[in-house]
Amino acid sequence: MADFQSQLERTRHCTCSALRRTTRAVTAHYEAQFRGSGLRGTQFTILSILAQAGPLPMTRLADLLGVERTTLTRNLTVLARRGLVEWEGAKDGRIRKAALTKAGSAMLHKCLPRWVAAEASVGKVLKKFPFPQLSP
Repeated sequence: MADFQSQLERTRHCTCSALRRTTRAVTAHYEAQFRGSGLRGTQFTILSILAQAGPLPMTRLADLLGVERTTLTRNLTVLARRGLVEWEGAKDGRIRKAALTKAGSAMLHKCLPRWVAAEASVGKVLKKFPFPQLSP
């Protein structure tokens, strides 16, 4: 029983839990910077990748973002409805690519200073979340 209690006490310093709390705090930090801009932090990231890489198939874009295709589809649908991204079809019609529109590029330009501010100040958020020592 003492061994169980000892192991259970170690869960207070769970790396997975610490990372999840930290991720939520960082996301909230970026969302606060984007508030009022008409764009969310996650949407900014999608537009930014499309601006840098050009039109991308869903699978490739999902891989770059580290998200599931279904999550990406929901986000792209919102951005397409707002005219910030559009779909380009391949000649054979099998592969659709997401592409940044002129309006998406304008929104990206408008919001880049907000991202810069979030990126410059995120260290303050990270300092609030000390990571547990990893044991070998």
